[in-house]
Amino acid sequence: MHRRWTLAIIGLILILAGGLLAHLTQTAGGIQIRDVRFKGAKGNTMSALLYVPPNATPQHPAPGILAVHGYINSRETQDGFAIEFARRGYVVLAIDQTGHGYSDPPAFANGFGGPDGLAHLRSLEFVDKDNIGLEGHSMGGWTVLAAASAMPNDYKSMVLEGSSTGKPFAAEGTASWPRNVALVFAQYEEFSELMWGVERARDVTQSKKLWALFGTQGPIEPGKIYGDLAQGTARVLYTPAMTHPAEHISRQAIGYSLDWFARTLKGGTPRPAEDQIWFRKELGTLVALVGFAALLLGVFDGLIEAPVFSRLRLPQAADGLALKQTTTTGGRWLAALLLSAFIPALTYYPAFALGGTFVPASRFLPQAITNQVLVWAVINGLIALALMPFAPKRAHRAGIIGPSIVIALVTVAVGYAALWLSDLIFKIDFRFWIVALKLMSAKQFLIFLIYLPPLTAFFVIALHVLHRNFSSIGAPRGALYLTNILAMTLGFIVLVGAQYLTLWLSGKLFNPIPDPGFVPLSTIVAIQFVPLLAIVAVIATFTWRRTGSSLPGALICGLFVTWYVVAGTATQAAF
Repeated sequence: MHRRWTLAIIGLILILAGGLLAHLTQTAGGIQIRDVRFKGAKGNTMSALLYVPPNATPQHPAPGILAVHGYINSRETQDGFAIEFARRGYVVLAIDQTGHGYSDPPAFANGFGGPDGLAHLRSLEFVDKDNIGLEGHSMGGWTVLAAASAMPNDYKSMVLEGSSTGKPFAAEGTASWPRNVALVFAQYEEFSELMWGVERARDVTQSKKLWALFGTQGPIEPGKIYGDLAQGTARVLYTPAMTHPAEHISRQAIGYSLDWFARTLKGGTPRPAEDQIWFRKELGTLVALVGFAALLLGVFDGLIEAPVFSRLRLPQAADGLALKQTTTTGGRWLAALLLSAFIPALTYYPAFALGGTFVPASRFLPQAITNQVLVWAVINGLIALALMPFAPKRAHRAGIIGPSIVIALVTVAVGYAALWLSDLIFKIDFRFWIVALKLMSAKQFLIFLIYLPPLTAFFVIALHVLHRNFSSIGAPRGALYLTNILAMTLGFIVLVGAQYLTLWLSGKLFNPIPDPGFVPLSTIVAIQFVPLLAIVAVIATFTWRRTGSSLPGALICGLFVTWYVVAGTATQAAF
């Protein structure tokens, strides 16, 4: 029995080691990091992480920076920027936009939360109100532009990462507004048409909308400073060779921000832009995320030895033999693998388009992206049901529904407790890049309860078919895990790979739906499907090997994925 808990112990060690590395990185040099809540102008609650360097005191106020994440992200997504800003003596307020993270919904309200964030930053007694910068990625750029519109004399400069002035969500840029702007717009940006009206991001220098911001009548030269810093009319364009989401974890993109604020804000601590340590935090939270997955498996492995879960243990003798002998082989196996892998990917864009059109955010289904995921799950669940008669039959397991529900709830609850303690002790979530597992607010927990039944039903159906086709007690363990991972992820690997190969070769994504924002956003969301479904496959395979049933793993995956999606996206409707 002690051996059964080994994996859980390993998971805890990884969480502790990763959490400690992340914490030491974000507090290097005496930086304090605080989880803050404050009231907006309309009484709404705003959430933020506040980074306070040791040089910032009421007696000697330090320059401040408002840092804002993009759409369907959260305050931690800007950690790389925030850590490096704070290491250079800037007080950093990294807010959750309205309707994101722990800020009150709905999303898009109150200037995305930008004016409230800037007002709170200026209210801090240890912030120099004459030296405030604004930095935002994607929709976070529109957030800081909303702050600049509402409070035009209360900031000194800004950096827009993969963002834009003007329609659809910001005021038009001119040669004199906003103040001192650095624009980082990557050569492989997915949103070039939406942001600057050009088909290919590498042609952004030809954008007339950009010319209006720079006050020119011709192409912009990247790296050249236009206008006058002293007058607040300076502009510069940087075009690194990367994609829109890559700007989150780019030393180059962060370095441009550091250089710009060093030029435009006074009172910071001189430090070369190349001196960056933030990636250690990404590695730490990645290790913690891996530890979380190991913890779930280890807890399940330990719990199943308890007498109360004895019905779940793998059947022996005749039942085990039946399980062993009923799997697809040969051509049918290959056909089942291809259908399992590629149907979910082929239905992805159509399902998301249907969800966006016919299931908008509402009081009862308040998250637009989650609604799109839900429509995709329903479509693929129905397809799996239709194909189920063609899958090999399996021995029926009686009396396991109750124990399966209990063990799934306890397993995921232990994982949630581990994240809660990590947040309490280290002030982190479990993440790498745009893949992030966060605690839920009280409102998000209620939303979680809405989406849990249909998403769990999808996993019950899909994983039942998966195991009927591919899982065999007698199969080599490595081959079984690899097969199930490929069955869950291969289609999305090909889809995402094809999109970004096309982007690299042609300068734009292939676009089955004529909407400048739909395919880029959906493609970036699809990136998360690969690691998420890989984790699902591992959990499903691990639990099936110990029980001979798909149900316990399906329930764990339903709880985990619903939690992941609801906590990590935006809430567009008031709830």
